[in-house]
Amino acid sequence: MKYQHEIQKRRTFAIISHPDAGKTTLTEKFLLFGGAIQTAGAVKSNKIKKFAASDFMEIERQRGISVATSVMSFEYNGMLINLLDTPGHKDFAEDTYRTLTAVDSVILVVDSVNGVEEQTRRLMEVCRMRATPVIVFINKMDRDGKNRFDLIEEIEKELNIHLHPMSWPINSGKDFKGVYNLYDKSLQLFTANTKANDEDAIRISDLKDSVLDDRLGEKDAALLRDDVELVDGVHGDLSVKDYLAGQVAPVFFGSAINNFGIKEMLDTFIRIAPLPLCRPTSAREVCPDEDKFSGFVFKIHANLDPKHRDRIAFLRVCSGKFERNKYFHHVRLDKDVRFSNPYTFLARDKDVIESAFPGDVVGLFDTGNFKIGDTLTEGENFYFTGIPSFSPEIFKEVVNKDPMKTKQLEKGLLQLTDEGVAQLFTQFGGNKKIIGCVGELQFEVIQYRLLQEYGASCEFRAQPFYKACWITSNDAKKLDDFARFKGANTATDKDGHLVYLAQSEWFLNTERQNNPDIEFHFTSEIHKETV
Repeated sequence: MKYQHEIQKRRTFAIISHPDAGKTTLTEKFLLFGGAIQTAGAVKSNKIKKFAASDFMEIERQRGISVATSVMSFEYNGMLINLLDTPGHKDFAEDTYRTLTAVDSVILVVDSVNGVEEQTRRLMEVCRMRATPVIVFINKMDRDGKNRFDLIEEIEKELNIHLHPMSWPINSGKDFKGVYNLYDKSLQLFTANTKANDEDAIRISDLKDSVLDDRLGEKDAALLRDDVELVDGVHGDLSVKDYLAGQVAPVFFGSAINNFGIKEMLDTFIRIAPLPLCRPTSAREVCPDEDKFSGFVFKIHANLDPKHRDRIAFLRVCSGKFERNKYFHHVRLDKDVRFSNPYTFLARDKDVIESAFPGDVVGLFDTGNFKIGDTLTEGENFYFTGIPSFSPEIFKEVVNKDPMKTKQLEKGLLQLTDEGVAQLFTQFGGNKKIIGCVGELQFEVIQYRLLQEYGASCEFRAQPFYKACWITSNDAKKLDDFARFKGANTATDKDGHLVYLAQSEWFLNTERQNNPDIEFHFTSEIHKETV
């Protein structure tokens, strides 16, 4: 319990959404409130040659999308907030899903114009699997979108979660006049193209106050009174217990681009969001207030700084105290390691830290010792469970366009696939390299980064595979015979484990029936050592 004060100060969360819902813009506004940055970057503006603070890869700045999770820490009202901005694009869902294992709560951004979209549903399913507490921010209220009641109903129905409005909009689109904060009974008026601040808030202890008519006009004031009466009647007071259990999601309305409705959400977030939580391991549940340090790697990123060819492993601290230059036990490798320059991040800016506590995300300089899911402890042998891995859905052969750069290509492929966005297979008995991904855009990013970061030029050739299955057997000879007979469809992953690349569901089912002594697994998790 000796780190209780530090644990109480920390809040660790991810921002998730469908692409273009305004997630990265919202991230920047949080950083502005925390004083971490002075001006927000315009992700898609050609006039302003600044970019989103949380998009640090060149391809992200060119495409105006996030393709990797960014980690940022900042202080706000005496709290230390660890914010993880995730990719919205479905092709990078794996990175987002893994990031959700490293946070304690989530802010889900919904576009008021488009409502609930495909990726929103998929992300919410992952949150529901873990009962992760969720706050919903309905963005772009200054655009003509869906009716506020229809939006609430759609989100509840589509995402299967009860909503609890904490603020309420006055109209939308060109008629948008502001939001009424249901919690502290204040009115925030909206003026297009101006940034909201505290001075704009009008305290209204009673909605019958004539100030409301003066500010909004009689018609809109009457509508707000009716809406608030209805919302209060249906929802009453927020049950923080139900929010923490992932059963109820507080909802805020606003406009991220105009800095509007965000402060109310941030203030509520630090008041009700969960502290660092206990986490399951292969041995027992590990809780933050334990004296001994433990943590796990949920993300690896090569060449965060292209000039230094660095490789950073992102570690979530789960218990105890992480200390610079102290030896910790690397469970999978069964060896002790220490770190002379551990970092905290603000996107591309990083600062060396002396210590970190539960909830913090630390960047560790990595020379190739880490894989996603690795656990560090102070000697105990266990690993944190529940970090997902996925079978690829698209397979392509890597064709080297410059034989003089073969070494660079191989090094680049190994390092980039270590990041977890793709899997690398080598054909059994040969040297044909096949990359498996869950989305087409990942190939474009890999090709771009191989060229920019390693000087290796390649192209991809589509392969007729449907699914990758890791194969194991108690009979080593049968496994070896299968691999030789099915050489064109058998490969090894980068750790040397055998993988069957099925051409279709029919082929997969046939092989499973014909080879009862061989087990077919859809993730590589079975090879994680039990310790």
